[in-house]
Amino acid sequence: MEIARQVLSVLGVFALLGALLWVLRGGGFAALRVRGGRPRKIESIERLALTANHSLHLVRIGDREVLLATHPQGCSLLIEHPGGSQ
Repeated sequence: MEIARQVLSVLGVFALLGALLWVLRGGGFAALRVRGGRPRKIESIERLALTANHSLHLVRIGDREVLLATHPQGCSLLIEHPGGSQ
């Protein structure tokens, strides 16, 4: 009887750790709240790494899409498309 209690305790701890990992990795409550709520205002569509310090980012902000260039000195707006691509 004591062995069964110890085994069940260990399994319970592993179940709690697994549930915590699932929630923290985005498959739990936070993901449901973001997906089930209102649509996101800012969305990263695509990223293209040019070098280790330079990249291009295609970002949707509301109904607009913008192309941003990031570099060691900051970032620059390259193109803004007001209607989106849909």
